[in-house]
Amino acid sequence: MSIKITSDSTCDLTKEQLQAYDIDLLPVTIVKDNVPYKDGVDISPTDIFDYIDSGAGTCHTVAANVADYTELFSRLADKYDAVIHFNLSSKMSSCHQNAVIAAQEFENVYVIDTKNLSTGSGHLVLDAAIMAKEGRSAEEIIERVNGLMDKVEASFVIDSLKYLHKGGRCSGVAALGANVLKLKPCIEVKNGAMGVGKKYRGNFEKVILEYVRDRLKGRDDIDTRRIFVTTPPGGVSPEIVQSVIDEIKKYKTFDEIFTSEASCTISTHCGPVTLGILFYRK
Repeated sequence: MSIKITSDSTCDLTKEQLQAYDIDLLPVTIVKDNVPYKDGVDISPTDIFDYIDSGAGTCHTVAANVADYTELFSRLADKYDAVIHFNLSSKMSSCHQNAVIAAQEFENVYVIDTKNLSTGSGHLVLDAAIMAKEGRSAEEIIERVNGLMDKVEASFVIDSLKYLHKGGRCSGVAALGANVLKLKPCIEVKNGAMGVGKKYRGNFEKVILEYVRDRLKGRDDIDTRRIFVTTPPGGVSPEIVQSVIDEIKKYKTFDEIFTSEASCTISTHCGPVTLGILFYRK
């Protein structure tokens, strides 16, 4: 049985993973200076950061529309026994709703609301792709993914509320207060929505190691198969990323530790100096 796995561009898997498991991505749209661009195709996170930091304006994201999904599914549905598509959480975007509408035209297209974002969704996409490569049926894959969905633990720390504020995701007063106090909020995904967890204080390099300890130390409920360290390109130094990996190894021995770059969609709202560790609970 041939099963095709697809996802929105927000899953933030590495290029190597996408190629190895033949995963197709549907880009979300980024609007810059009233011009639409396709996430990861004709715009990069660096383009977004340069534009916003120049003071020229802000960028915002637009969900892939029904026609986008219809085109994707039309291209693949006749070539495979089934197509399983993964979306950014329906509480964060209308991508899922649009994909569901488009899928109604096809008998063999299944749409999954990951209830997550970035490599939180990426874990599910990757596991589905691994199972597809093993020859599992669509029903088996969907059942397994649904069982894993609530076990994903996704969080990240952002250095500044500037981008969230410019994108309309937090008030100017909140952003000012956080900057004055040098607060670095931890954003957590729970029940498909983003919320603020612990608020750290200090420089990012110190804070990010404290965050890793808080997430991993002393816990026996963590699935150690795989962990992602995800950050926008260029914003966090390789030295800090390596220190995060070293800190992870102090507390847990994961079978695989992957570093991945956040997509334009994630970067637009979080800014360049952002880092998260994303893994499964048992």
